[in-house]
Amino acid sequence: MQCVMVPFFFTYKYVCMNFYCRLFLAGYQDNSAINSQASQYSYILYGALLIAFVYLLVMSQTKSLYKARKLLKEKEQALNQIEKQKVELEIKDKNITDSLIYAQRIQEALLPSEDYFHRHFNDSFIFFRPKDIVSGDFYWIGEKGDKIFVVGADCTGHGVPGALMSMIGLEIIEKTINEDNIEKPSAILAVMNRGLERTFSREKNIGTIIRDGMDIGICVIDKKKKKVEYSGAFFPLYLIRDNSLIEIKGDKLIIGMNPRGISYTVNEFDLKKDDILYIFSDGYIDQFGGNENKKFMYRRFRYLLTTIHRFPLIDQKSILEDNIRTWMGRNPQLDDMMVIGFKPLSEST
Repeated sequence: MQCVMVPFFFTYKYVCMNFYCRLFLAGYQDNSAINSQASQYSYILYGALLIAFVYLLVMSQTKSLYKARKLLKEKEQALNQIEKQKVELEIKDKNITDSLIYAQRIQEALLPSEDYFHRHFNDSFIFFRPKDIVSGDFYWIGEKGDKIFVVGADCTGHGVPGALMSMIGLEIIEKTINEDNIEKPSAILAVMNRGLERTFSREKNIGTIIRDGMDIGICVIDKKKKKVEYSGAFFPLYLIRDNSLIEIKGDKLIIGMNPRGISYTVNEFDLKKDDILYIFSDGYIDQFGGNENKKFMYRRFRYLLTTIHRFPLIDQKSILEDNIRTWMGRNPQLDDMMVIGFKPLSEST
């Protein structure tokens, strides 16, 4: 009985173990299949997400690139437009400059040359330095009988407006002296005042009134009698005699802005052999410069003239030029400059 039971027990145990092993292996194989299938789905999902990310990234970069190219194109178009406008401005600027240079030639033709000035006063100079190409300062010299007329003037403004004013002033002066035969400097100023009043006090379509004028000095030299008559409107005359400077002041009445017609003063004095006369505008005096960047002022100008008056007049001109250039430094020129110096009793050439 025992011999029969032992083999049966081992047989039964083997069968059970085989059954459970098969069952375990079957479950393991099923789980492996499930896990394998899940891994495949994960790979597909991850791949899809990666593709979507790459697509979105490419689209974003493409959009940014498109915006950048559009912006670059707009900037290029703007740059081309600016370059085109620059060329147009350069052409216009050249045309304006060429016109101003031509206007300068016209003005220079109307103004007496320095050689012509030397014919009347051998020892003389004209320092003339416009702020722009053309000038609102002007000068004139003429002879009538035994008298020589020397005029210096500073019109309102500078550049083109001042140059137009100067041409009007020159026309009135020449007509008054040569055609109307008026020789008294105060009377010439009165005629000029009325002429400018008529010219610039007319109401225009815009309903405004133009109020422009000029500062001017007229010096009439009678070489035969050795006398000088001087009248000025905000324009002084400097006389250097015996190493001293004498100022002959002008009236504080601007030409063209004296509607009541107040008479201008005539200053008369006799001449001596070595007298030097200076007529000048305020451009030199009002120029900023120096260590403290201030105006040159009348005090410095008078001191400069009394210092250099012993030099020949032609050398005085060079000194004035060098002095104002040094004084200005890097400052821009603010106004037209004009200084005329001459010995009234010097021999004519």
